[in-house]
Amino acid sequence: MIAFDLGLYGLGYAVGTDHPALGWSSRPPYAVRPPELPGPDGIGTAMPLVTLGMVNPVIANRAVATFTAGLKRQHGAFKFGDMAGFNMGHHYGFIEKGVILSKLQPNLSTLYGLTDGTIAMKTWEEADNALLPRIAFARQNGVPLVVADPVTGQPVPGDRVTQWGPGNWSGSAKAELRTLRAGACMASHEGRDWLLYGYFSSATPSAMARVFMAYRCDYAMLLGMNALEHTYLALYVPRGGRMHVAHLVPGMALIEKKARDGTILPRFIGFADNRDLFYVTRKEPRP
Repeated sequence: MIAFDLGLYGLGYAVGTDHPALGWSSRPPYAVRPPELPGPDGIGTAMPLVTLGMVNPVIANRAVATFTAGLKRQHGAFKFGDMAGFNMGHHYGFIEKGVILSKLQPNLSTLYGLTDGTIAMKTWEEADNALLPRIAFARQNGVPLVVADPVTGQPVPGDRVTQWGPGNWSGSAKAELRTLRAGACMASHEGRDWLLYGYFSSATPSAMARVFMAYRCDYAMLLGMNALEHTYLALYVPRGGRMHVAHLVPGMALIEKKARDGTILPRFIGFADNRDLFYVTRKEPRP
């Protein structure tokens, strides 16, 4: 588990060169996928826009961390349960730099940032569309692991945490619910807001929810799963005049590339990647 003080750090989002993608997921039934449309948003690609797949080099020197953002489009829609049967199967939406690449769907967990620097996480509702003119970025990924009880305000498991299919929790290649997973949550402590990232080497959604609740998170959501590259997080630590790349799990270092002289080229910083990402940056002092 790693935590970022949102008073000191900002958060951004970038779409990968290929993923999440904008076409149809094959998971929802054909009945909710109009054949005349190339995707749920009426487009099949981001063209003429070019998705970068890395932190913008202009701000890369302020980056302190990056982590994989979530499931690709193929897995980012519902196959089972009620949510597969309407809203075209609830394909996970995403916005970068204020550009709505795929619309945000009600009922889905959403990590988003506003143009004033506010970072928040919630289950999207139709009424939240009023925020769209102020949205800098947003990424949806399934349904919540943890929510705040509307009566007590205390964190409780999301209502679909124990529902494998209706929660779209997916599983391992062996169809096991308990598998490698990663998630994020929001928490507040002594007047400060924190973004927490959790890596779980083998966990069910229920186990993830209980861990995030133990950290007093008032909202938590799933991100990636099943492989180190899908649950990747790297920290960039200045050391001896050079930048050292640290990872939550040693095996994540194998994902990095190297220049001919042996210099590490960090994923999302030194080269473009096909997956989307979140990046954490130092906040600049206000004038």
